[in-house]
Amino acid sequence: MAGFVEQLWDSIFTPGPTPSLLLATNVTFASLQLVLLALLIATYSVHFVALSLLSGGLWWAINWFATELNAAKAREEASKARTEQRPRQGTDDSETEVETIVSNKKPKAGSNEVEPAVQTGDLKLRATEPLSESKSAASTEDEWEKVSENENEKDK
Repeated sequence: MAGFVEQLWDSIFTPGPTPSLLLATNVTFASLQLVLLALLIATYSVHFVALSLLSGGLWWAINWFATELNAAKAREEASKARTEQRPRQGTDDSETEVETIVSNKKPKAGSNEVEPAVQTGDLKLRATEPLSESKSAASTEDEWEKVSENENEKDK
């Protein structure tokens, strides 16, 4: 029993569902179902049926999730083993270096099939502001000046 408790304590800090944690979870949910059954028999309250259904659904979901995690872990290990067993393509154990030849041909500037769009109508240029101060910065400063003026009037 002490060994199980020690394994359970260690499994809390181990990622993923461990066998000792799943065993403890299943024993706990089975005990809860027995208690809910005893309370149902003692009180004839439909509430314990609802609680039992909720508990059973949660119990099933936890076991399903643990099974899916273990299946995903097994698939990942299998794919990792396959990639390690396959010889890598294009690699050998020689110490020769491979040089890549880059062509010096210049690509064409544009396609001959597409014509540039013709601009029609009058174009208006936007007024540009200096980059150091934008409209929002100027308006913010104006707002602060208004606030400070209002504070000065209140103090008087």
